[in-house]
Amino acid sequence: MTEPAAVCTLNISIEEKGEAAIVHLHGRLVSNVSGNFYSRICQLIPTHRRIILDLADVAHMDSMGLGTLVRLMVSAKTMGCSLELLHLGKRVRELLGLTHLLDCFTVIGEKGVTLGF
Repeated sequence: MTEPAAVCTLNISIEEKGEAAIVHLHGRLVSNVSGNFYSRICQLIPTHRRIILDLADVAHMDSMGLGTLVRLMVSAKTMGCSLELLHLGKRVRELLGLTHLLDCFTVIGEKGVTLGF
């Protein structure tokens, strides 16, 4: 008898501060949630100049989650909005490094960088 598959969930909470939106992510950024994640964040792009994704509580990210981050970055840049990553966990940082995408994103909140709202 096999065990039931773990439910993959991603909780998203959005904190708006002027022209910036801080998106707090909790859970797993994986294939079955990436479409909903993309849609929610895409709605913020036309009304914000800066979107900050707080990844401190992202336990796991797969290739679809990674692809969604890249897709959001391109969409934001096209609309004149910056997409920034905050609080990268060790596993997410390693994934971005292995895929040579770490330098493509603006990473903030580390090494004395302030958020400056």
